[in-house]
Amino acid sequence: MKGIELVFLAVGAIVGACLRYRITEAPILFGGLSINILIVNVVGSFILGVFSVVSPLLNLNANYTLFMSIGFCGSLTSMSSFALETCNLLDSQCLVHAVLNILANVFLSLGALISARWLTGVIVAAV
Repeated sequence: MKGIELVFLAVGAIVGACLRYRITEAPILFGGLSINILIVNVVGSFILGVFSVVSPLLNLNANYTLFMSIGFCGSLTSMSSFALETCNLLDSQCLVHAVLNILANVFLSLGALISARWLTGVIVAAV
């Protein structure tokens, strides 16, 4: 990895991590279930979906992919936090919340990415 690539990756990671911290520092509850990690996963998936369509169309330099995909979205979203949150729910005997957490994170994140790619494609086609 070249120095400039490391800079793009690191700056993206710093921005993503700071945003994630800000979103997850105070619990947002929905029906007794904290949805902070769900929010970062869905938002990050949507952003990555838009970027995956726009990047090749604009022929963006690979450094921007390092910044956005691996750095920013990689730091913003969190499979490990999602897994820990789910295990904590299971440890607390909250099986229904654990299953809802799994289903919501997987399907809403995939839905956000698919929707973002479709919407971005429609917008790009109209321009």
